[in-house]
Amino acid sequence: MSKRNLNLIFLGPPGAGKGTQAKMIVDKYSIPQLSTGDLMRAAVSSGSSIGDEVKGYMASGALVPDALVVDILLDRLSGDDCRDGFILDGFPRTVAQAESLEKALVSRGMPLSGVVAMIVPDEALLGRLTARRICRGCSASYHLEFLKPKVDGVCDRCQGELYQRKDDSEEVILNRLKVYHDQTSPLIDFYQKQKKLYTVDGNNKIEMIFSEICDIIDSLN
Repeated sequence: MSKRNLNLIFLGPPGAGKGTQAKMIVDKYSIPQLSTGDLMRAAVSSGSSIGDEVKGYMASGALVPDALVVDILLDRLSGDDCRDGFILDGFPRTVAQAESLEKALVSRGMPLSGVVAMIVPDEALLGRLTARRICRGCSASYHLEFLKPKVDGVCDRCQGELYQRKDDSEEVILNRLKVYHDQTSPLIDFYQKQKKLYTVDGNNKIEMIFSEICDIIDSLN
């Protein structure tokens, strides 16, 4: 059953399972999952004036200003598919972004319903993320724990060699986790003070996590 005004943010470190859970919530509650990365790429592709501005920042390697990101997001939220709510995945990343977003949403009469934070120990995340393997031949994805190939190091589909991508190495993942803890973790305190934060154990089975998130969502309206 669809819920009205179900405006959500999903928080969690890399590998916590935000994307997996968001897709399941989208199917059940019929609200869109919005990624600011996707929205900015779409803006650039559109050739609009805002898109050209974003393209300029990205081409120079500079960060897109928070105000511009929020403008692009608000434009997307005016779509008919967002009238019953939305899930923000990957934004905000900092408290400054959260403050900008909050003011913008309240001014549009679209206040947040709740923020779901998936809590997973770094050790578990490291195990999840370093265990991914990709086929050099057909790019099929495997996981040494959850989706093992039939033969070690060999793709089931094309018998190509399986390898670990550079961004799945322990060094890169540890750096990504450090960035998360330094920049994004403070959001947990920020939303907790607003009494909008709901935490779930992201180390449980996917079905258990989904059930817990559904219970949270059903309690919001």
